[in-house]
Amino acid sequence: MIVEVAGRGAVLGKRIATARTFHARLRGLLGRRDLRAGEGLWIERCNAIHMFFMRFPIDVAFLARDGTVVKLLHGIRPWRMSGLYLRARDALELPEGTLKCHAVRVGEQLTRR
Repeated sequence: MIVEVAGRGAVLGKRIATARTFHARLRGLLGRRDLRAGEGLWIERCNAIHMFFMRFPIDVAFLARDGTVVKLLHGIRPWRMSGLYLRARDALELPEGTLKCHAVRVGEQLTRR
């Protein structure tokens, strides 16, 4: 799947996987050695994440039902937890630096295709 910032056309990733099932959401990116440019994980029905047993930092965008960014986390490190964001429905995990590189802001809408 491709994810971009609506209205700007900034492509955040061209190889974004989706985690829909309980097991896929629980596993997330665990077991991966890295996350390369253009890769990511869109986690459905997720308003908090953990970085237990992760090997690398990531950026995370928490999204409302319509894809509007409600919270951004930059470079969250292994063995950390995010807060709980009640307005978020989904989370998008991306390589560290992706959100700053594309100047993503709270209130912008992300689309997937």
